[in-house]
Amino acid sequence: MTMPETIRAAYVIARRDFTATVFSKTFLLFLLGPLFPILMAVMFGGIGEQIDANRKPPEVAVIAPLADYQALAAARERLSPLAGERPFVTLSHAPPTGDVERQRAALLNDDKVERIGVLDGGLERPHFTGAVAADGRTVREMTMFVDEARRMRAAAAPPPQGAPMGVTLTDSSSGSLALARKLVAHGGQAILFILTILLAGMLLSQLIEEKSNKVIEILAAAVPIDAIFLGKLFAMLAMSLIGILVWTAAGAAAIAIWASGGLSVLPPPAVGWPVFLALILIYFAMSYLLIGGVFLGIGAQATTVREVQTLSMPVTMAQVVIFGLASVGVGNPDSSEAVIAAIFPLSSPFAMIARAAEQEALWPHVAALAWQALWVALILKLASALFRRSVLKSGPAWRWPWQRKSAV
Repeated sequence: MTMPETIRAAYVIARRDFTATVFSKTFLLFLLGPLFPILMAVMFGGIGEQIDANRKPPEVAVIAPLADYQALAAARERLSPLAGERPFVTLSHAPPTGDVERQRAALLNDDKVERIGVLDGGLERPHFTGAVAADGRTVREMTMFVDEARRMRAAAAPPPQGAPMGVTLTDSSSGSLALARKLVAHGGQAILFILTILLAGMLLSQLIEEKSNKVIEILAAAVPIDAIFLGKLFAMLAMSLIGILVWTAAGAAAIAIWASGGLSVLPPPAVGWPVFLALILIYFAMSYLLIGGVFLGIGAQATTVREVQTLSMPVTMAQVVIFGLASVGVGNPDSSEAVIAAIFPLSSPFAMIARAAEQEALWPHVAALAWQALWVALILKLASALFRRSVLKSGPAWRWPWQRKSAV
């Protein structure tokens, strides 16, 4: 059968599978499925923010004379801008009563106050007691307070007054731009990985139904096996693109409602947002065809749903390994690791989308897409040949080299 006839047969298979999938009742659940985790993340994120807002920083009681406590409180106030989003521990004063050990135990065992520790000894011999790590955040903070209070007391005189430090803000710098593009590269890879791992796994079970009800023999008698594989692969790709279109529209609507600025608030990739978004879609299609072709060939060897379920875990782990290989080169697209990831066909889409975020040149993407398309054809050819020999028993049976020698 000539190439145009094979393409026509693949189109018939693709139209059949696409119509049967998209116009089924379960396709709506398929579209709504990824939206539920997003909704749950938003809901639990709001709950988490409320919990953080209601959570108070832990308290440390200071058993010391009033002058020492005031010096520590002043040191904490002076250092508080360095705390960031997580405030420093709060301090409370406990005037010494004479028996320090008994007073310390009473403060630590007081259930009415959420107290994390006690500092006694003043600024001369400070000693912290509490249920914290020896090199943890609380101990480091208290050490900072003591050191700063000692410096402030040693200075005695107030620091000289002068003009405040001037600040000039710029839109970008070489360091900030490189860091921003690295973040965009990781984000693009994460989007490709999530979409591929969610959608490509369905190809493992594509031929189970046809094999179980003997329809595959009828299809194989009517059209080439290559056309069956090609049609099923592109039908699932078209279905996946419809899902991505719906999810993207929902995400854009959510950004328009709850966020201002859209993509303008995100750091721009090297090739610009329009080209980068187009490359994400193209590289997703190539990643789906490459990994999906491998999955289709592997799943075609299975005879039952149980076998497909057994195969799902190792193929998922393989996707994680591929994603890890492509992530190594982020930040240094000309390194040997990045070049190897770009050459290896299954990781090439992930590596190239990261390159698009970090480098402006477009010709590597043209070469990479041609290279990936070649491997799609080779993978489908190999998968159909293995299916024809191992499942349909058409052509010479496959034997390992040692089996061939024993047969002779």
